[in-house]
Amino acid sequence: MKTMNLNIPDNVEINNNELTVIVATRLYEIGKLSLGQAADMIGCSKNSFVELLGKHNIPVSNYPASDLESDVRNA
Repeated sequence: MKTMNLNIPDNVEINNNELTVIVATRLYEIGKLSLGQAADMIGCSKNSFVELLGKHNIPVSNYPASDLESDVRNA
Protein backbone atom coordinates (compact mmCIF):
# COMPACT_ATOMS: atom_id res chain seq x y z
CA MET A 1 0.00 0.00 0.00
CA LYS A 2 0.99 3.56 -0.63
CA THR A 3 1.69 5.84 2.33
CA MET A 4 0.82 9.52 2.09
CA ASN A 5 1.23 12.48 4.41
CA LEU A 6 -1.60 14.92 4.99
CA ASN A 7 -1.49 18.25 6.80
CA ILE A 8 -4.62 18.90 8.82
CA PRO A 9 -5.30 22.13 10.73
CA ASP A 10 -4.56 21.90 14.45
CA ASN A 11 -8.14 22.74 15.37
CA VAL A 12 -9.52 19.62 13.61
CA GLU A 13 -9.94 16.87 16.16
CA ILE A 14 -9.50 13.60 14.26
CA ASN A 15 -7.30 10.56 14.77
CA ASN A 16 -5.60 8.41 12.14
CA ASN A 17 -8.28 5.70 12.29
CA GLU A 18 -11.14 8.16 11.77
CA LEU A 19 -9.32 9.77 8.84
CA THR A 20 -8.59 6.40 7.28
CA VAL A 21 -12.29 5.48 7.48
CA ILE A 22 -13.29 8.79 5.87
CA VAL A 23 -10.80 8.35 3.04
CA ALA A 24 -11.65 4.67 2.46
CA THR A 25 -15.40 5.25 2.39
CA ARG A 26 -15.07 8.23 0.05
CA LEU A 27 -12.71 6.39 -2.32
CA TYR A 28 -15.19 3.50 -2.37
CA GLU A 29 -18.10 5.87 -2.97
CA ILE A 30 -16.43 7.48 -6.01
CA GLY A 31 -15.36 4.12 -7.42
CA LYS A 32 -11.61 4.37 -6.80
CA LEU A 33 -11.58 1.37 -4.44
CA SER A 34 -13.45 -1.91 -4.54
CA LEU A 35 -15.35 -3.06 -1.47
CA GLY A 36 -12.53 -5.46 -0.59
CA GLN A 37 -9.80 -2.86 -1.08
CA ALA A 38 -11.63 -0.34 1.10
CA ALA A 39 -12.22 -2.96 3.81
CA ASP A 40 -8.53 -3.92 3.71
CA MET A 41 -7.53 -0.28 3.94
CA ILE A 42 -9.27 0.11 7.30
CA GLY A 43 -8.51 -3.43 8.47
CA CYS A 44 -11.98 -4.94 8.62
CA SER A 45 -14.05 -7.59 6.86
CA LYS A 46 -16.20 -6.83 3.83
CA ASN A 47 -19.33 -7.37 5.93
CA SER A 48 -18.14 -4.90 8.55
CA PHE A 49 -17.32 -2.38 5.82
CA VAL A 50 -20.83 -2.75 4.36
CA GLU A 51 -22.24 -2.00 7.84
CA LEU A 52 -19.95 1.03 8.08
CA LEU A 53 -21.20 2.29 4.71
CA GLY A 54 -24.75 2.05 6.03
CA LYS A 55 -23.85 4.10 9.11
CA HIS A 56 -22.47 6.79 6.80
CA ASN A 57 -25.48 6.60 4.43
CA ILE A 58 -23.28 5.48 1.54
CA PRO A 59 -24.92 3.02 -0.85
CA VAL A 60 -23.19 -0.32 -1.25
CA SER A 61 -24.00 -0.30 -4.95
CA ASN A 62 -23.80 2.64 -7.32
CA TYR A 63 -26.19 1.00 -9.76
CA PRO A 64 -28.03 3.79 -11.63
CA ALA A 65 -31.84 3.70 -11.43
CA SER A 66 -32.05 4.01 -15.21
CA ASP A 67 -30.05 0.79 -15.61
CA LEU A 68 -32.30 -0.97 -13.11
CA GLU A 69 -35.42 0.10 -15.00
CA SER A 70 -33.91 -1.13 -18.26
CA ASP A 71 -32.93 -4.46 -16.70
CA VAL A 72 -36.46 -4.95 -15.32
CA ARG A 73 -37.98 -4.28 -18.75
CA ASN A 74 -35.57 -6.73 -20.37
CA ALA A 75 -36.17 -9.48 -17.80
